[in-house]
Amino acid sequence: MRFFLFISLILLSSCARDPIPDMPSREGLPDQESWGVTIILTNEGLMRAKVKSGHLEKYNEKEYVLLDSNVIVDFFDKKEKHTSILTSKKAEVTQSSNDMKAMGNVIAVSDSGITLYSETLTWNSKDEKLHTKDNIMITTLDEDTLYGVGFESDSDMKNWKILSPSGVTGREME
Repeated sequence: MRFFLFISLILLSSCARDPIPDMPSREGLPDQESWGVTIILTNEGLMRAKVKSGHLEKYNEKEYVLLDSNVIVDFFDKKEKHTSILTSKKAEVTQSSNDMKAMGNVIAVSDSGITLYSETLTWNSKDEKLHTKDNIMITTLDEDTLYGVGFESDSDMKNWKILSPSGVTGREME
């Protein structure tokens, strides 16, 4: 009987499975990734912005999309006519609102010739306004260079203001 019990224990122990190894945690990782992407942001069915990036990470729980490779954004007016272009190193898009924050070497150029340089620039999709609280530099076709802190504008950069301006112009005072 002892022999049978001994053999049974050996057989049972040899059949025991190794524990399943722990799977790596997905915490902090994106739910989806894509490369070479184009996102169309619309308002009432009309294209308002076309966003391109070399890499996209989508986070469902946080409800945002991270674009982290050479972001290019084309803005359009209510007739879907191109108005301006923005480039940056990366950008975040909030999924619920379509608001976008561009970050890193941001350059926005209007079709009318205004160029804005900043480290961040946020686009509010509901109001279709651009704004930043960071240092900015603006150049115009008239060769003016303006500096300041803080900036607000419509997407086509026709109606803009610098919140705390400074700079030099070659124009004569009227």
